[in-house]
Amino acid sequence: MAITKDQLISDIAEATDAPKASVRAVLEQLSEIVSDALENGDELTLPGIGKLKVSERPARTGRNPQTGAAIEIAAKKVVKFVPAKALTDAIN
Repeated sequence: MAITKDQLISDIAEATDAPKASVRAVLEQLSEIVSDALENGDELTLPGIGKLKVSERPARTGRNPQTGAAIEIAAKKVVKFVPAKALTDAIN
């Protein structure tokens, strides 16, 4: 089951005794900072969680699964996540 934004805010507020409004503002600001950093091509390390970075995916030829026809898939940028060793160790 996925944790929703509201559940995350409630859990953080409860753990830190901070008001939910403050936690919500911090999460929204964090989201903005992460987006800006990735747009600029920077890598972002979240200690104990992992690293986010932008990677280029080259153009390629794919197939329509229904018809088998070849289609061109355009090049694009994607966000890659590399988990921290601490996170990997925690789930294993």
